[in-house]
Amino acid sequence: MEIKLRPYQLSDVDDFMEWACDDQVIRTSRLRYYTSREDALDYLKEVAIPHPWYRAICLEDRPIGFICVKLGSDYEICRGQISYALGSKYWNKGITTIAVKLVISSVFEEFPHMERLEGFVNVEIKASQRVLEKVGFQKEGVLRKYVVVHGKTIDVIMYSFLKTDQTS
Repeated sequence: MEIKLRPYQLSDVDDFMEWACDDQVIRTSRLRYYTSREDALDYLKEVAIPHPWYRAICLEDRPIGFICVKLGSDYEICRGQISYALGSKYWNKGITTIAVKLVISSVFEEFPHMERLEGFVNVEIKASQRVLEKVGFQKEGVLRKYVVVHGKTIDVIMYSFLKTDQTS
């Protein structure tokens, strides 16, 4: 099983729709449902492709999810925020853990000003919590009523990984 990260391409639209329109993925993430191929193409063109660090999680070069690092700016330039989603038929196979490890192995080098990578996980999504913990993220606390997801305000757990947490 070869897992790689790469930028999205417009030709990935059908694979993107396969995982991004998965009801289980939508229910457990902040993603929205794409109603048409054109809607998904617009998202890839306007959001994913121009984003400085939005990658397809690929299995044998086919996108099965995404992983993204949103970079801080101004006084928050020292940090980034990681987010990810994976098609449900690939859950519980260690793929997201591999993808997060790949991010950590490169993002601090690509952005030398970044000292901290943060992750926010719904308190009810235990598998996503385990992903970050297995990779070495530290749990910092619960942020109550922090974000609205699909019309419901939820609690999230804040995790962090510091540049100095990397092992040689």
